[in-house]
Formats: sequence, structure tokens, C-alpha cells
Amino acid sequence: MKRLLCVFVSALMLLVFAGCQGQLPQNSPTPDLPGSTPQTSPQSTPEDEEDPVLTPAPSLVLTVDEYPRVDGSTANLPLMAAVLSRLTGLPQEDAEALTSCTTTPYAYEALINGVADLLLVYEPAEETKQKIEESGVALEMIPIGRDALVFIVNEQNPISGLTTEELQNIYTGKVSNWSELGGEDAEIVAFQRVSASGSQALFLKLLMAGLTPMEAPTELAPAEMGELIERLAEYNNAGNALGYSVFYYASYMYEKPGLKFLAVDGVTPTDETIADGSYPFLNDFYAVIRADEPAGSPARQIAEWLQTDEGKALIAEAGYVALP
Repeated sequence: MKRLLCVFVSALMLLVFAGCQGQLPQNSPTPDLPGSTPQTSPQSTPEDEEDPVLTPAPSLVLTVDEYPRVDGSTANLPLMAAVLSRLTGLPQEDAEALTSCTTTPYAYEALINGVADLLLVYEPAEETKQKIEESGVALEMIPIGRDALVFIVNEQNPISGLTTEELQNIYTGKVSNWSELGGEDAEIVAFQRVSASGSQALFLKLLMAGLTPMEAPTELAPAEMGELIERLAEYNNAGNALGYSVFYYASYMYEKPGLKFLAVDGVTPTDETIADGSYPFLNDFYAVIRADEPAGSPARQIAEWLQTDEGKALIAEAGYVALP
């Protein structure tokens, strides 16, 4: 597994850059000499210049060397990079270059095996929960944000929304043709995710709620989140396909032309309907640390900072729905 902060070249480059701050930029105006007439630009006046907007320094500041090993879910990669940038002062592009994840199930394994110190992650699947229990390692799961399980079809599909019961009937095999739901006479090709994935865990918890989904053929159960969206978009009989993902990933990280979100029980998933709780399939995501993580350790400090007003503001700035 790639570690978040195993690359030190960027940090060294930043130190070199910092050491050059005292040099005069090439395009800077020549300093006024005694007795000279100050020069002003005819194109602008002081009234035209806007004061730069400065982000206040966070209450928690860490050096790159102090920063813990962070892992998590694919959909939380932008948040991982944003936290790294804010707390260490790294430029956003450098933080993104240093950020990687092993995906939900492997991130939990990394944490219980001592390979990671902090996760920004979605809820684990049942089989992952079993592995955590068998490990004997107690984890502390701190809710920090909210996302939604969303259902996706090709924009050619005339269906714009389904009820919870209709979705359950599709995924248990009771309904197999779109015509039974007011659509065209076409087979419903229902994609699923592999069993250990974070979105599959949400699918089983939020939609199926104890029901057993029909077995999906291997070609309809891609391992990667992006792969599912790709297959939905490229499926030969595009109007037939149905799949699901988490809202943030499908909206902001892997938006694919030609697809649309279905309303569920009359509510379309948006940032607003997730924030106000009106969309039905909602679930928190977490900062997770080992329960025996020492007080004052960088991993615990970050987990606690994400619960502060500053942390919540950063979660919102990164495009997620922060918890109240």
C-alpha cells in the first residue's frame, strides 16, 4: 500500500522555495531610490486593487514529518488531500500528489494491521466488520460527514424516478423489465458492486435492509467504482442499465456524460436534499483511528480537529456535506 507521506522530495522542494522568498521576483518594480520619483502604473489605481483573501491559519498545524499515515475510501480522496494541505501548508497540488488510498476494505485492514494511523472512510461491509472483530483491534469511528447511495441510469431511459419498493423488486429479481415500471419494453440490466466494497455495504444496508439481492453475473459486478459508472455509460443497450454509487463520487469525482440520477420516493439526490435529510438513502462517513491511539498523537488530533467548526468548514469547502 502506498503511504500518504512516503515521498519527501516535494517537501524538500518546498523548503528550497521557502529559502528563496527573500529574492526579488523578476517582474517586481524597481525599488524607489532616494530622490527619485515613485512610478505608478497608469492601468490601475489603489482603489482598483482588491485585498487578497487569506485563509486563517488552522488551530492545528503539523509538519510533513509529523503527519500520520492516512488511508481511506476512493470517494474520500479529495478530503484527504484537502486536510493534508490545510494542516501542513502544502500547496493543494502537492497534497493531491502525495495522497492515495487502498479503498474501503483494504484501508480498514491497513488500520488494524498498523500500516495506517487514520482513515477517512465509508462504512465497512459485513465481511470487513468480521475481519475487524476477529483481529481483536478496537476502532474508534467518528462521524464527520454525510453522503448518499444514488441510483444511476442512462439519460435515454424515460424513467426519472423509482420508489424504494420498486428498487427492491428489481434487485431481488421480482421485476425484470422496464415496462413493468412504466418504461420501455426492455430487460433491466442491474449492475452491482463486489461484496467487500463500500458502496455495496451501503446498498445492502440502506436499500436491501435484510433482503437478499439476486446474484449478479461477474460482468455486472465490477470491482472499481469508476468501472461501474464506465460500464453504465458504455453498455450496448444503454437505456436498459441500472447501477448505483455514492453521490459525491458520481457527482464530483467521476461524472460521466450520458447518465442521470434517479429520484427515490420522489426526491432527487442533491447536496441540498442530502443536507436536509429528505433524500432517503443517507449514511455517514468517518474518521477512524485505533481505540488505543495515544492522546495528543497526530492521528487523534486530526480526528478531533475534523469535528471542530474549522474542520467542518473544510469538509464543506471540499464539496462534502458536513454534519451539523
